[in-house]
Amino acid sequence: MTELAGRPGTSGGLALRAGQFVFAAASICAMASAPGFTNYTAFCYLIASMGLQALWSLGLGCLDCYALILRRDLQQAFLMSLFVVGDWVTAILSFAAACSAAGVVVLFERDAYFCRRDPQLPCGRFEVAAAFAFLCCTFSAASALIKGPKHPSSVYHNHL
Repeated sequence: MTELAGRPGTSGGLALRAGQFVFAAASICAMASAPGFTNYTAFCYLIASMGLQALWSLGLGCLDCYALILRRDLQQAFLMSLFVVGDWVTAILSFAAACSAAGVVVLFERDAYFCRRDPQLPCGRFEVAAAFAFLCCTFSAASALIKGPKHPSSVYHNHL
């Protein structure tokens, strides 16, 4: 049976971590460049959540680089359980932050028409930051789902 692409310690895993980091950093930059974002709790939560996601992804990306360079196996049960829990926690926090920020953007643009009334409000930057956060969530969800035994058939043979 073939190994899943994107597992920790592989080039696919490194690519997923790089995607998470890039989109989290882009979301932070887009939101931080919007004046007045600190007035809204959902946007501050997005910055905090994307910051945590960027740090987690950067750390595990460095670990993936280490494993690739030294040809180390990261498939130990303890490491895998740590990756699974960390990935799911950061994925859920990131998705919640992206949804709350997107909800505020929809409220501003389509329900309360704040963006039309106040041209100084950087609604476009808020939208871009939320979009980057959702893209980060897709990479994070893919990374969180690609875990499991190194060779699925070996699980059944060990219990016989």
